[in-house]
Amino acid sequence: MRALLPLVATALAAWALAGCTSMPSAAELDREANATMKASFHDQGIAKADRLNQDLAQAACSAEHAPSAEMAKRIEAEALATVKWPAGGRYVGDWREGEKLAQNGRGMTWTDKSAATKSNGGSCYNCHQIDQKEISYGTIGPSLWHYGKTRGVKDVADPASAAVVQYTWGKLYNSKAYVACSNMPRFGHMGLLDEDQLRNLMALLLDPRSPVNQ
Repeated sequence: MRALLPLVATALAAWALAGCTSMPSAAELDREANATMKASFHDQGIAKADRLNQDLAQAACSAEHAPSAEMAKRIEAEALATVKWPAGGRYVGDWREGEKLAQNGRGMTWTDKSAATKSNGGSCYNCHQIDQKEISYGTIGPSLWHYGKTRGVKDVADPASAAVVQYTWGKLYNSKAYVACSNMPRFGHMGLLDEDQLRNLMALLLDPRSPVNQ
């Protein structure tokens, strides 16, 4: 909602210039703000204006008030239903490639030649501590240091670790499956990373040999 305040101010100014004597309703302000957004952005390269279209979760979580418990459960259930589990049950790839992805913040900009995910990074460092040796990292999300170790993952193929492995995949694929208004990118659901890239991030988080778990 705070991000929309300048647009609301613009809408109010337009209302005043139009000679309206009564305050607009919340619905009218929303329409004016949406119209301003749509008039201010256009397709450029791979960045299309349809990025402005909000789905259920985005609309509910950017509203003035947090979604109700009932709505949050609906968002989470719908998000969980979108999760595509890895082909052949192969959840884990190469942690070395996963580390490169986690430290790579590029991709999905209008200057990219295509929307192919292979050149995209995960930008994990923007929100999380990944390695204890790091001196600069984001704190929006929790530290990932010892992610697998603290959850008792000694072997990702061990049935005892299945719940952690599945949760981690689901969280990477569509974070809103577990927290309705999560700020974490929905890497799989939004097509930001492909299945192999997700496997590599899984390895970074869960493989006992990964620097995350040392």
